[in-house]
Amino acid sequence: MTRMKLARRPFGLILLGLAAMSVAASPPRTEAIDVGEPAPDFRLPSTFGADIALADYRGKKWVLLEFYGADFAPT
Repeated sequence: MTRMKLARRPFGLILLGLAAMSVAASPPRTEAIDVGEPAPDFRLPSTFGADIALADYRGKKWVLLEFYGADFAPT
């Protein structure tokens, strides 16, 4: 092999390794829900320290889920 081919081999292996790691580290894809479909259950901490689950309110009350940007700009 020529020197140029030998010099490119480690570079190609590094790129291949980085590509494989980025695919393995990507989060699993989630399915989007349509308007009107029930939201999937989730559990989050409240401002009072207790955990609150969406299932706790199923069939009892109306629940409004509001999603907003991290900069608190109006959506």
